[in-house]
Amino acid sequence: MKEFITKTVEETRKWAQDFAKTLKAPCVVALHGDLGMGKSEIARTIIQTLRGKDTVVPSPTFTIVQNYDGISHFDLYRIEDKSELTEIGLPYAIQNDITLIEWPDIAADILPENTIHIYLSGDGDKRRLVIK
Repeated sequence: MKEFITKTVEETRKWAQDFAKTLKAPCVVALHGDLGMGKSEIARTIIQTLRGKDTVVPSPTFTIVQNYDGISHFDLYRIEDKSELTEIGLPYAIQNDITLIEWPDIAADILPENTIHIYLSGDGDKRRLVIK
């Protein structure tokens, strides 16, 4: 387990940039935390670090998944049945891509053992990131 404390949004982005450079496909990053904790911001920063800072990265809250040439960004908040995970391509992404998953709990049964879990908490702009 590793823990990081960031005091500003910029520090959180810098942490995500550095973290992004350590990722190689296939790998899974599960982002845990309440609304507003920065899950989407971390995912966006990882994608822009690896695919270019001008890459447009909308939140996949409504589309559920966005793909960026070998990076898959899932938001499972609205998934109600595990059977939907196959329909949206999560098993394929897990085996092939850098896979970023917000709200990953419904997929716990299919996440690989080496999934990187990031737990976010905090208030204001300060964040505590616990990596397991």
